Parts: sequence; structure tokens; C-alpha cells
Amino acid sequence: MKRFVEGEDRSQSALFPERLDDYVGQDNPVRVVDVFVDELDLGGLGFNGVEPLATGRPS
Repeated sequence: MKRFVEGEDRSQSALFPERLDDYVGQDNPVRVVDVFVDELDLGGLGFNGVEPLATGRPS
């Protein structure tokens, strides 16, 4: 069983919504928040379980 759920690629096309970025304006402040959160070093901030373990489903 997977420990982490992998997010969807935001640039990948899908039926609904086509691309999430298409619904957010270029000058929307949420883009700053997105970049900030992506750059956080959660392990350095003391969060546990940031790095996925090598365990998982058997092949």
C-alpha cells in the first residue's frame, strides 16, 4: 500500500478541468503561494515522514 498519494501533473490535459492553471489568472496571488509552498523544506522544518520509505507493494 502506498504511503503517499502522488499529485496529478498540473500541465497534463484532462477532461474537467482541462488544466488548473487555465482557471487561475497570471496575476492571481495564489501563484505566489503555490511557489512558496513548493519551495518549503518540510524535513528541515522538523516534519516527519517527508521522505517516502523504500517499502511498498511487492512487484
